[in-house]
Amino acid sequence: MSDQPSKRKAKKQKIFKPKARTPRGFRDMAGAELRLQNHMLDTISKVYESFGFEALDTSAFEYADALGKFLPDDDRPNEGVFALEDDDGQWMSLRYDLTAPLARHVAEHYDRLPKPLRRYQFGTVWRNEKPGPGRYRQFMQIDADTVGAGNQAADAEICMMAADCMEALGIQRGDYVVRINNRKIMDGLLEAVGLDLAADDYESRRLTILRAMDKYDRLGLDGVKALLGEGRKDESGDFTKGAGLDEVQIDKVAQMVTISADNRTDVLKRMAALVQGTQSGKQGLDELVEMAAIFTKLGYQTDRLKIDPSIVRGLGYYTGPVYEIELTFEAEDDSGELARFGSVGGGGRYDDLVKRFKGIEIPATGISIGVSRLAAALTLLGKGDAGAADPLVVVTVMDKDTRTDLMALVGDLRAEGIRAELYMGDSAMKAQLRYADARGARLVVIEGEDERAKGEVTLKDLRLGAEKSAEIDDNAEWRASEHAQKQVAKADLVAEIKKIIS
Repeated sequence: MSDQPSKRKAKKQKIFKPKARTPRGFRDMAGAELRLQNHMLDTISKVYESFGFEALDTSAFEYADALGKFLPDDDRPNEGVFALEDDDGQWMSLRYDLTAPLARHVAEHYDRLPKPLRRYQFGTVWRNEKPGPGRYRQFMQIDADTVGAGNQAADAEICMMAADCMEALGIQRGDYVVRINNRKIMDGLLEAVGLDLAADDYESRRLTILRAMDKYDRLGLDGVKALLGEGRKDESGDFTKGAGLDEVQIDKVAQMVTISADNRTDVLKRMAALVQGTQSGKQGLDELVEMAAIFTKLGYQTDRLKIDPSIVRGLGYYTGPVYEIELTFEAEDDSGELARFGSVGGGGRYDDLVKRFKGIEIPATGISIGVSRLAAALTLLGKGDAGAADPLVVVTVMDKDTRTDLMALVGDLRAEGIRAELYMGDSAMKAQLRYADARGARLVVIEGEDERAKGEVTLKDLRLGAEKSAEIDDNAEWRASEHAQKQVAKADLVAEIKKIIS
């Protein structure tokens, strides 16, 4: 008797049921969205391969000490990544981008790799940052890099290849542009405005100035000037400390970022005037002049590739030319607002790629394209169905004893290049038709006892049925219309399906 209360208590205890939810900053992908992503990866990969780049896949985790300067910010070395401690006490981090894994791969296998190494890679990257609308902690990138080439032809090739990728995806000229600058020119500008290279705070002020310039497109000139001076308070009230430049210095930097990018020769002349007398500025200008000559020689005009002094790139490891792919078109979003996508990819030269591993400088240049952001842009352009799957045929099951024979029928359809599946559930016919509709199937094949005896099947066209139902108001007319279905001899089924879906 004493056990009864404890048994009743045990029965009343709730069984824990975890809440089904996606972690904050992450999401699932399926169907058309995933097909579009795969289509984009395939299209861009083919462009990369046409330039002679070879595919590479690296591990999702890297040892944290290998990331070094490839971490999000020099002043936040332990933030921005998802990390865990291995059983041997070493810290590992999910890759923040695809550049750090490339650095490690090159250093680890340097002696056996062809040089220059031309590799492309697509894969998921993870960033432990605050998520927001359209800003996820996990997303897909597709990169291309040339490692071991220090000349500007390698940089120019990356920029031209980026433009070709946009057009391969169906983005017309005028709807995109690749903007190009050089970090050495920016360093020359800082020297020209009087920053002390030997000062302890030089590097932090340098990054603050470069990041302010990089925000010109988003914040406008007033916002950039505020960040170059004492600082700026945003709409939420948060204050960002500025670089502390005086009015004369701010004016010279402002002159640089506001240079029009419509003519490459004129842009280079105006940039040269602002960095006159600086060694790094002259070197950067010489590199851009060489790249511009290559663009002109190969027919890449300013409608595709522009020299733009406002392009800086936020990461600190760039050492020379930097470039950004910008989408210039405007389109209405779901709420009817005009949206301009801006940057969908970027990169530059980073000649310290392998130096921290091997102690020697190995020149490198590359680009990274953000697949998710670019997919959203393609959808707004009306090109989001580029990766649509082939029409689906669903074969239903009226008699479970015939399932094996129907599986053979489905196999015959697939052998003829038709995308087909057999309904694998155990529901009645109405539920099977609802399933086919939910799957977006174009055709349904039905074989009842009478059809089987005649060597026939019923072929139901769901799309035509939906169109007819919208046109028919009278029930009698609807019943007489046979719901867009027909009897087809089994021997003619493949030919009839191909006729309909063609």
